[in-house]
Amino acid sequence: MISASTSKRSGPNPILRWIFSSIGKKTIVALTGILLVLFVTGHLLGNFTFFFGPDAINAYAKNLHSLGPLLWLIRAGLLAVLVTHIAFTVLLWKENHAARPTRYTASNRLETTVFARTMRLSGLVVLAFVVFHLAHFTAQVINPEYKLMKANLNGEMVHDVYGMMVAGFGSVPIVAFYVIGLFLLTMHLNHGLGSLFQTLGITNQHVRPLLELSTKAYAWLLFVGYASIPLSVLVFGLGKNVAK
Repeated sequence: MISASTSKRSGPNPILRWIFSSIGKKTIVALTGILLVLFVTGHLLGNFTFFFGPDAINAYAKNLHSLGPLLWLIRAGLLAVLVTHIAFTVLLWKENHAARPTRYTASNRLETTVFARTMRLSGLVVLAFVVFHLAHFTAQVINPEYKLMKANLNGEMVHDVYGMMVAGFGSVPIVAFYVIGLFLLTMHLNHGLGSLFQTLGITNQHVRPLLELSTKAYAWLLFVGYASIPLSVLVFGLGKNVAK
């Protein structure tokens, strides 16, 4: 006869049971979402050194690469966070889809499914955008000639990130793809940021309207900040008289 204690020990791991519960999945999506937003913010601040000229952004890139293996460890960690966020978002969508009643009123259908479909579509396009961005500027496989671009930084020859960005953002199709990708990322954040705080239980009915307004404004500020870089090169020709 199996005792109660033996049965309890042989049951599902309580940590795994919580992780794959509804609240566990929502919490993981929220926490990974916050980490990704922090990265997107920090990445934008680094990219903004572009407006201070070649030496500023080339020095920023040099300092990043001086981290060596630690930089790749950080990149691997970010990739793991992104994959986890996507995977648990899909699990949540499947759970909600399975629990969804088959009959709707017209207003409920409009309110729920449009947002859900937008989040899934924007998420997939954002993922494609991230892959393209990494291939374009990080791995430099789309334009291998970028690897040969060098600049003089205080007497040291370093990778010319400034010139690479000016060359890359001189293409209308590439800038269009970046702006569309950023727009869909903003839509994703516009709907997702507000729900993160609600999931973590750090909001209430009194502060929720202000919090939702603030998160939407923050999402659009990120869009303006990121889009200003490629558009300043393509539309206003910033850097074209500097980059060789």
